[in-house]
Amino acid sequence: MSNPWRDLRRFTDARIGLGRAGVSIPTQELLAFQLAHAKAQDAVHTPLNIGQLIKDLSAIKSDCAQPPLSLRSRAESRSVYLQRPDYGRLLHPDSEQVLLDYRNTTSQSYDLVVVLADGLSALAIQENATPFLQLLLPQLARGPIPWRIGPVCIVEQGRVAVGDPVGEILRAKCVMLLVGERPGLSSPDSMGLYLTWSPKAGLTDAYRNCISNIREAGLSYEEANRKALYLLNEARRQGLSGVQLKDRTEDLVLTSDEVRGNFLVSTKG
Repeated sequence: MSNPWRDLRRFTDARIGLGRAGVSIPTQELLAFQLAHAKAQDAVHTPLNIGQLIKDLSAIKSDCAQPPLSLRSRAESRSVYLQRPDYGRLLHPDSEQVLLDYRNTTSQSYDLVVVLADGLSALAIQENATPFLQLLLPQLARGPIPWRIGPVCIVEQGRVAVGDPVGEILRAKCVMLLVGERPGLSSPDSMGLYLTWSPKAGLTDAYRNCISNIREAGLSYEEANRKALYLLNEARRQGLSGVQLKDRTEDLVLTSDEVRGNFLVSTKG
């Protein structure tokens, strides 16, 4: 017998039309929920494999490729990170010194510095950061106006705001932070992107642009790359980011005939 709910479930990860067994849900659906919950918990607590990540990043073929820098926030452990969000937004003094030493050695300034932070899902960074950057970095380095790109900085126990002091110390005009987002019951591997122009410690999220849910089952690497390129180029052109910089990648260009035929568009001068 045909079940219309089963047909609808093919189009969404949402838990719809689960059925019931007595006053509860079927055992199979209960076990699936518990498994999804366990995967979300694992995503929060599983540490980032720094060695493997550096190896993966080193394989990116780009004119701007430099050895990654390994850093950490002021959260000394995962438990501290989860209990003290403010510590995850600050660089550890040792890591600040690593960046200062690097800056003094190279004496360079950069248009862009990429920061990877484990956030609430190291799995998201482990799986998605390298294939996304494999698309993005070569295009930035070989574009009409090439970007001067600094070393990729990997921050353990890091949150979104930790990218700002990294960009500030390295004298970067822009910082792009990739972070593991809070796991959901259907997305333990979702990666977010935060872009900040003129980064400096203490900025709020109003100064950042965000692209969310970057993963194979979410926003594809190709689409995320298209949005990131647009935001980066517009941020450089306008010298700003955040609430003042709008993502226009979804805007439709209407011809004059389409405008006249569209009742949603006013033709009054």
